[in-house]
Amino acid sequence: MMHLPVWRFGKPYESLERETLVHFLTGEAVAEVSQVGGAIVGRDLQKAAQARRALLALDPEDVVERLQTAGTLYADGTVTVGGVPQSPDDFVRQQSATTGLPESLCRGNMKKNMFVLANMDRILDALSRGLDTRILWKGYGVEHRGVTVSYQAQSPVLGLVLPSNSPGVHTLWLPAVALGIGLVMKPGSQEPWTPYRMAAAMVEAGIPAEAIGLYPGSTDVGGTILAGCGRSMIFGSAKTVEQYRGNPGVQVHGPGFSKIILGDDCVDDWRSHLDVLCESVAANSGRGCINASAIYASRHTRAIAEAIAERLGPIDVKPPDDPEAKLAAFTIPGAAKAIWQQIDTGLKAPGVTHLTASYGDRLVEGDRCGWLRPVVAHCTSPKPEIARAEYMFPFVSVVECSQERVLEAIGPTLVCSAISNDEAFLHRLVACTHIDRLNLGPIPTTKLDWLQPHEGNIIDFLYRSRALQLSTSAG
Repeated sequence: MMHLPVWRFGKPYESLERETLVHFLTGEAVAEVSQVGGAIVGRDLQKAAQARRALLALDPEDVVERLQTAGTLYADGTVTVGGVPQSPDDFVRQQSATTGLPESLCRGNMKKNMFVLANMDRILDALSRGLDTRILWKGYGVEHRGVTVSYQAQSPVLGLVLPSNSPGVHTLWLPAVALGIGLVMKPGSQEPWTPYRMAAAMVEAGIPAEAIGLYPGSTDVGGTILAGCGRSMIFGSAKTVEQYRGNPGVQVHGPGFSKIILGDDCVDDWRSHLDVLCESVAANSGRGCINASAIYASRHTRAIAEAIAERLGPIDVKPPDDPEAKLAAFTIPGAAKAIWQQIDTGLKAPGVTHLTASYGDRLVEGDRCGWLRPVVAHCTSPKPEIARAEYMFPFVSVVECSQERVLEAIGPTLVCSAISNDEAFLHRLVACTHIDRLNLGPIPTTKLDWLQPHEGNIIDFLYRSRALQLSTSAG
């Protein structure tokens, strides 16, 4: 059986304490993962500066080229993970076995991660607005306008407390290495596969092993990483978001509450946008923060909800190796049932109609896990609590709301796709400060442009721009 050791800045460490990962359907052991506590992480973080020094010893263009090679190895090659060869097919089967994601979705997320690595040069150029990355290596230099600039790294490493829900989120931290910043990662308990395979591919491609740390363990590991790294990312619930709100050193990726708005000038033609609506709700089994959790329009909302329900309602549970499988399992015993009970209560509120009820039971329970089939609710106003809910499966509320009130009603929104040609309304959308990423036109909320920042520019997060002047005698 494969064993995943702790990776103490490139040095494998086998702990006596281990966690066994099992197949979500059969209970068969898939791998053992060494576990550490926060004390070991804290001790290793005292040497974090060495991780950055190892990267700065390389030319930044070489780092990018090696990351591009790592992307090819990650997606198509056989790399050594846990001391044994792991092919892409091995990786997909192992990831699916412990996360409950269908194998086809695991492969789709691999493509997302590979795309970012393969296009790292273009992504850095876009995010840095053409800045020569050698300036980040040196700390200062003259940019293309002939102006002296200085950028100061705020941490030698980026701490990462990673999730288990969707492997696609790893695209968010991949540029850090190309920016000369090391990695300290706490892998998700059910999805250690992506960070381990990615780290192995990077090292085989020539990225210094001492620039990367992998620390699986209990919750105190995450707390130590967040406290000990000058810059960190954490993925979690709304409660997690609230806990770190206002902390400039922690970038929190929580629920997205992404939305689609059909403007008054386009809503009568809603049928032509049905593909966009359904893709936004159901892509990647609805597990992402960029999946639409609500669709707003001033009229036709019942008909829109019925049409989406007709498309998504029949989707059923299939074996994980079935190419047509579209639903991920909830692998924690009782989780699917608890979520369904919460949803069922919300569906009974005044002004709410459950439109997928006629397509069979929404809760499917197995011996060791459960699934939730797509749910479409119609809300006659934004008032019901379920209109503001988000869940990790294809779930959407279609909400009736006037265009005049919609921006006030939607609340915080990670991605908003607004289908309208009304110039006055578009101006209001652009000015709306609680929309993070804005799509104007019939663009699925799940379609990302990696040449634009997603939930903030990682360069602005990792580096501080400051004033620096050079005298004529300075080097």
